[in-house]
Amino acid sequence: MKLTRESIKDRESWEAADVSLPDFDIETMVERTREAPCWVHFGPGNLFRGFIAGLQQKLLNKGLADRGIIAAGGDVIDKIYRPHDNLSLLVTLNTDGTSTREVIASIADSLKADYRDPDFQKLKWIFRQPSLQMVSFTITEKGYELRDMQGNLLPAVENDMRQGPGAPGQTMSILTALMLERWQNGAAPVALVSMDNYSKNGDKLRSSVLEIAKAWEEKGFVPPEFIGWLADEKSLSFPWTMVDKITPRPSEAIEAQLREAGIEDMAVVVTGRNSHIAPFVNAEAPQYLVVEDAFPNGRPALEEAGVFFTDRKTVNDTERMKVATCLNPLHTALAVFGCLLGYTRISDEMRDNDLKKLVELIGYGEGMPVVTDPKIIDPAAFIKEVIEKRLPNPFIPDAPQRIATDTSQKIPIRFGETIKAYIARDDLDVKSLVGIPLVIAAWLRYLLGIDDEGKPFEVSGDPLLPELRRLLDGVVFGDPRSYRGQLVPILGNPVLFAADLNACGLSEKIETMFVRMLEGPGSVRAALREYLSS
Repeated sequence: MKLTRESIKDRESWEAADVSLPDFDIETMVERTREAPCWVHFGPGNLFRGFIAGLQQKLLNKGLADRGIIAAGGDVIDKIYRPHDNLSLLVTLNTDGTSTREVIASIADSLKADYRDPDFQKLKWIFRQPSLQMVSFTITEKGYELRDMQGNLLPAVENDMRQGPGAPGQTMSILTALMLERWQNGAAPVALVSMDNYSKNGDKLRSSVLEIAKAWEEKGFVPPEFIGWLADEKSLSFPWTMVDKITPRPSEAIEAQLREAGIEDMAVVVTGRNSHIAPFVNAEAPQYLVVEDAFPNGRPALEEAGVFFTDRKTVNDTERMKVATCLNPLHTALAVFGCLLGYTRISDEMRDNDLKKLVELIGYGEGMPVVTDPKIIDPAAFIKEVIEKRLPNPFIPDAPQRIATDTSQKIPIRFGETIKAYIARDDLDVKSLVGIPLVIAAWLRYLLGIDDEGKPFEVSGDPLLPELRRLLDGVVFGDPRSYRGQLVPILGNPVLFAADLNACGLSEKIETMFVRMLEGPGSVRAALREYLSS
């Protein structure tokens, strides 16, 4: 059996391998989508295939939709989508060791989002169509960034602004160029929906698009009326969202299980951006998507697939609950310490008493006092599920090395929001924080690329890694005296931490923790235990 449309026609063989198949006619869905496309998605990686695409599949299976999603991306299109006729195999891993398998067939087409590729003409045509209701994104936090830590334009963005909409390279520039195509051909309304783990993600998306468009206007590439259309929420909405589902790198163990079941060609591949992806997606069962109900051209009935549609405030409260308190900070803490302490699985870390105490302190002790109850999801129940069921799930092959990717982009939200809340509250003392400063110190120690045994390791990718390492120049593992204030400019950067940690009084504690972790082999573990027992 191979993951193709022709192969899955043999329903008996696939169902014998415990694989659920689509309950709709794929060819009809594809044809209707081509005639009147309604949904385009950028960033067609594991989260999209393991969660978002499955939502539309539920609607198709129930007869509540007749069109699918058009995926737009990079080399993943050639490596994963086209060889398998845009099908994915979702393997849901339960905490009791059981799993379910389902072929996801809701992706009608996959296109290269590159102006040099013939697919780009198809994308332009799609963006002209009045039927297009939604353009969604799972491109990670850095996909929306236009500037570096100092506020300077990134070179790729600066080049896009200089060249204009005819040759866009960065994702936000590509989107703005496609929106220009829509405006020039009828200006039908549409919703642009970020589904990334980013507080106020709709505003970030809107800000990036407008900044690029205004730069093009200044250079005469677009007229002022285009800017007015982009800024008009009646025509163009940027709903806020909260998304939550752990979709780790594909596991070789899952690949072996599928092979034993008779399913071929499931090997993991690495994309040009060093993303690990396979024809299958392994993911946990719990999933949450909360969306601001602001769609000027209509939308799929995703509430029938379990999506919460609500107002902006509720989305923001839910996002803050998850990203700044109940899940993401715990994930990042485990990622940083896991890499330093030699772990390769998050679930194994949750059996480490010191690390479990750390995430309980950050979540229950430091985060919950400033969490906002969104009402639609109970924070206490949510964090309990995270700490007791989701993170310890031994059947989720998630690695701290994956989660440690782009940590500089995550720190302002995952820890900065809590720090800001402590600064703003009269009844809380920011200097009382212990767990969060400990993670920040450990992250800066992690950037040295030396683990707690004194062995070098590969630091996960991060757009600020070269700059941060330059600022840490001179710091030597095993020599605490080599620290001569190198952290001061880093900790004082409000872009990086969402607050000036020097000004608020946290920097001295972080510096002390950092120096303690420099002492030699075992000093990270020793510092962890000392501060957790203080």
